[in-house]
Amino acid sequence: MSVQNPLRLMNLAGKSLLANEALAISALEYLPIELFPQLFMEAFFGRHRKTLKALVQAWPFVRLPLGGLMQTPHLGTLQTVLDGLNVLLAQKDQPRRCKLQVLDLRNSGQDFWRMWSGSKIHVSSSSSMAPGAVDSLRAEKPLAPFEKLSILSFPMENIMKVLSMVRLDCIEEVHVNCTWYLPTLAMFAPLLGQISKVQRLLISHIHLPAPKEQDKQHVVKITSQFLRLHHLRDLHLESPFYLEGCLDQMLRCLMTPLDTLTITCCLLTDSDLTHLSQSPKVSQLKGLNLSGVMMTYSSPELLPALLEKVSATLQKLYLEQCGIRDSHLEFLLPALSLCIHLTSFSLRGNFLSMAMMEKMLRHTSGLPSLSGELYTAPQESFSSQGILQPSRLAQCRIELLEILKDLGRPRTIWICFTPCPHCGDNTFCQPEPIIYSNNTLT
Repeated sequence: MSVQNPLRLMNLAGKSLLANEALAISALEYLPIELFPQLFMEAFFGRHRKTLKALVQAWPFVRLPLGGLMQTPHLGTLQTVLDGLNVLLAQKDQPRRCKLQVLDLRNSGQDFWRMWSGSKIHVSSSSSMAPGAVDSLRAEKPLAPFEKLSILSFPMENIMKVLSMVRLDCIEEVHVNCTWYLPTLAMFAPLLGQISKVQRLLISHIHLPAPKEQDKQHVVKITSQFLRLHHLRDLHLESPFYLEGCLDQMLRCLMTPLDTLTITCCLLTDSDLTHLSQSPKVSQLKGLNLSGVMMTYSSPELLPALLEKVSATLQKLYLEQCGIRDSHLEFLLPALSLCIHLTSFSLRGNFLSMAMMEKMLRHTSGLPSLSGELYTAPQESFSSQGILQPSRLAQCRIELLEILKDLGRPRTIWICFTPCPHCGDNTFCQPEPIIYSNNTLT
């Protein structure tokens, strides 16, 4: 028997069910999950709206990768999917079979449909829609509510079309992960301002050309939208080079104190760090991540001032690959020892001596909740050419074990190094942790 026969039988089963939509809908309760993707594709491309709506409400997978099917979406069919979500969100008790949590609009879901249906995804190269179609649809049907929105490498034109059909004031979490130039992000910014109830915002991978004078106008257009976000609690900005020298603009526009702030892989000036440490909107931070923000040329007292500001609430602190050296930590340690609620702390990818690591361990030994500690392999573990020496690392581990034993408090630390000595890749490599527990060292 050809391996293609089961696939043809699945196609026939889907078409047979859709010939009688009432039968198809009633059969969903008992339908094997293997048939759902094939039936969904048949209903989607065949515009069987009643079945499509019912399939959304009974979807047995966590993720519905709709973007893999909608390169050329029929507006009515897309609205049917959103209507199904609307009904699902309105129900107090979720249907027994439904596991749907994420509606994925990325153009990357073709593998899912191929895997389950064995079919190739055929889409037209045209992406045009009749003028006024979106406005007409909005007038005819209520907008569908969303709780989470992810935008990853999706054309801006399609983003605008999809967002025009959903209730932006229902969205509580937004992820933007696109290789956009700054003007494109500025174009999206007014839409961000309409997502007024967003609590968690992540913006990453914005592609920037060389700095230009007119970029300042784009930055103002972006940061001013934070004035409309009265519920924002978690803010994550990856590679926000556009904020260098003007972080104060964004901080002034924040309307509520943040729980978590992530600013990574960029340059911040002394002025930026000063404004950050003085902003009342960060005084209650529980999580702070400044990984990849180079501190090498910053005034050494600026980061300690920030830590003192948040010491009463801070639980997680990540300062990975910040160019931190022993001299920086001398200033940092007193402020770090004030963070009595700290649970996780990472200094991976920095340049620390064995003597400074011992100081670090002793200063943090009085933090009662600290349970996750990640450090770089000490400088003594490397040759003068910067090559990791396994025998030296082993000796450093022994010395660190003795320090933990001397401190006498149960503790687990991780020693990491980069690049990986096995493959040379510029990634962190984590060996076994160093554990001190009940007077036993491992």
